[in-house]
Amino acid sequence: MKKDSLSYFKKIGESTPLNELMEKARILRDQKGTPITFSKKVFIPLTMLCRDVCHYCTFAKVPRKLTHPYLRSNEVLDIAKKGEIHQCKEALFTLGEKPELRYRAAQDDLKYLGYQSTIDYLYDMSKLVIEETGLLPHLNPGTMNIEEIKRLREVSVSMGIMLESSSPRLCEKGGPHFGSPDKNPEVRLSTIENLGKANIPVTTGILIGIGETRAERLESLLEIKKLHNLYGHIQEIIVQNFIPKPDTKMKNTPAPTKEDLLWTLSMTRLIFGTSMNLQCPPNLNMESLPDVIDSGINDWGGVSPVTQDHVNPESPWPNLELLKLATNNKGFELKERLAVYPEYLDGNWFDNQLKPYVYEQSNTQGYGRDNDWRCGESKNIPSSGNHQIWSKAVDTSNENIHQIIEKAFSKTDLNHDEITTLFQSRGDDLHFVLNKADELRRAVNGDKVSYVVTRNINYTNICKYTCHFC
Repeated sequence: MKKDSLSYFKKIGESTPLNELMEKARILRDQKGTPITFSKKVFIPLTMLCRDVCHYCTFAKVPRKLTHPYLRSNEVLDIAKKGEIHQCKEALFTLGEKPELRYRAAQDDLKYLGYQSTIDYLYDMSKLVIEETGLLPHLNPGTMNIEEIKRLREVSVSMGIMLESSSPRLCEKGGPHFGSPDKNPEVRLSTIENLGKANIPVTTGILIGIGETRAERLESLLEIKKLHNLYGHIQEIIVQNFIPKPDTKMKNTPAPTKEDLLWTLSMTRLIFGTSMNLQCPPNLNMESLPDVIDSGINDWGGVSPVTQDHVNPESPWPNLELLKLATNNKGFELKERLAVYPEYLDGNWFDNQLKPYVYEQSNTQGYGRDNDWRCGESKNIPSSGNHQIWSKAVDTSNENIHQIIEKAFSKTDLNHDEITTLFQSRGDDLHFVLNKADELRRAVNGDKVSYVVTRNINYTNICKYTCHFC
């Protein structure tokens, strides 16, 4: 039995108790290190018209329920600028699939705006947002051909398309995807493959509880893994649990149990191993955050302080402090990331014209910057260096940091990796390191600070370099 085969993972899933599966998943996840990430975003619903009729969806609307079929450019920019004020770094464009193929109203509105297709309009709105606000666009336009994908690559750092399920059975009459041509698994897998061919970091995943079997979930995940093995472009897998909503055909369909979600998360980690980023939406599972962490995730996805979750409006985003507390209580650091993961910042994963915007938002590790301090430009120290904040940081949940600090206090030289870990500390870890460094300074040198009077003699002011801070 091959270790990457459906039968192999079916046997593991059927024969292993849930607590053991979760433990195996945790061990794999923990090899990545301690951060659990999130992306601070705004949600821009460019159009809520859609040619598909998924039986569980409340995002899609009919034209008569919308002021305009498409958001206007000033509305798009208003959302993005509110995000900029709140230090968001991601602009998530989510929209219905090709509504102009179904609705005359969509065709007419595009014509009024001066565009031939939704993709054309999305291109310009994405370009507008990144140029005016610096927020990094992550696009969810649905299924596309290779030409559309290559065009949108010029104005986005990553894209997303949920596979949901690779089972064609769900597209048959009575299934949740009946009447939705873009939910054909072959079409969605083709788009995911074309995104790989175009070198675009992709977020994809499965939706559980819509009538699929556990075996079909595993099969869907293995289809994604097959494409990732070819192109290396899947930056993240989402396991999203179905939530029944009023006024939908599936309003009486029971949601998957917590145990079912934890089983699927654990199996996803086992299938994809240590390196893959695994997300579970926190706003859909607020009562189960500790168990979700214990199932091998390392990401909470996008969280917005500005906009609601238009796909799940009944489930508000968690407060970031609450999410941080839940994460810290399990021994992990909550760390902000960008719409593109650190692993994809190097190489040819997005258009060269976007690199200045990406580097402006990222720190040296490829995660999101946690302050606006700029070397040689900023006159005030960053808030993270405020003595009133870090002087009170008497502890951290990071055991690795604890061990390194104890080693330093024992007068043992730190190795390269340990020093790097201290330099890369952020948030509560950084405050703890600063506090302990100050304590060590006091023990070694006391409270006397020396200085020397010196003179700087310039022998020339001519230099061939153009350092930005000089």
